Amino acid sequence: VQLQASGGGLVQAGGSLRLSCTASGSFFSINAMGWYRQAPGKQRELVAAITSDDEIHYEDSVKGRFTVASDFAKNTAYLQMNNLKPEDTAVYYCKAAVRNPGLMGSLEEYDYWGQGTQVTVSS
Repeated sequence: VQLQASGGGLVQAGGSLRLSCTASGSFFSINAMGWYRQAPGKQRELVAAITSDDEIHYEDSVKGRFTVASDFAKNTAYLQMNNLKPEDTAVYYCKAAVRNPGLMGSLEEYDYWGQGTQVTVSS
């Protein structure tokens, strides 16, 4: 399974960016997709995630500014980022939890990461 992320870039504070992440390869279904970010010198943190049941989670600092959406029929998730702040500057990583048959034949969940995409917000 491969994840291809796109949409990062440089934007001024108050601006917007939209990240996309598409999963490809062999898998039975997608359970969830999410976005993490890692700023220099900081740990990677979960920013937003969405499940196949449309359960959504946001990190507190992005609530009201970021919107996560999915089109799992296209194996894709999106992160719309509005009113960006300099503290949002980080490398953003896409993660997918997919289901595939395990060793015993039952469906099991496996996690995959995409390559990071840089988001830089200037003040």
